Amino acid sequence: MSNLDTVWGAIKGLGITIRHVFKEPRVTVQYPEERKPHSPRHRGVHEQRLTPDGRQLCVGCSLCAAACPADCIYVEAGEEEVDSGRYLSPERFSRVYKINYSRCIFCGYCVEACPTYALGMTEIMDEYTFDNRWTAIFDMDMLVANYKRRLRAEGIEVPETLEPAPAGEAS
Repeated sequence: MSNLDTVWGAIKGLGITIRHVFKEPRVTVQYPEERKPHSPRHRGVHEQRLTPDGRQLCVGCSLCAAACPADCIYVEAGEEEVDSGRYLSPERFSRVYKINYSRCIFCGYCVEACPTYALGMTEIMDEYTFDNRWTAIFDMDMLVANYKRRLRAEGIEVPETLEPAPAGEAS
């Protein structure tokens, strides 16, 4: 290797260094105070969607639980029309719906398997911390709250929880 090759290699290296000096600087994001926007394909915590009049869309078919590779979804179906005081439900509904986030791998298979599009994923992810394993289990109310929170953030009117008819009155 001649001296000319050595000098030429040093000049090329200095050229790269000088180019990086005059580039637009990259700024470190101060994470808790500043947050970078999520990708549109980001998969955060789940949401249970409602109809515009506040009825639950989930029919308790358990296809989401069957599709889940981590086995973190538990669904118990109900067969009759029930007004639970929380939501008006169709003839078939999910009486119990739970997702265990200590097991969830956020793959999205459950969302793809849902035939009624009742289950979705939000962009919320980093706001949840779990002190113990019991706080990592989300029930239907928590999933509906995620849905309502997303709607409010988008500026959409949120369907309020429907109140049950007073006893003795026909609905």
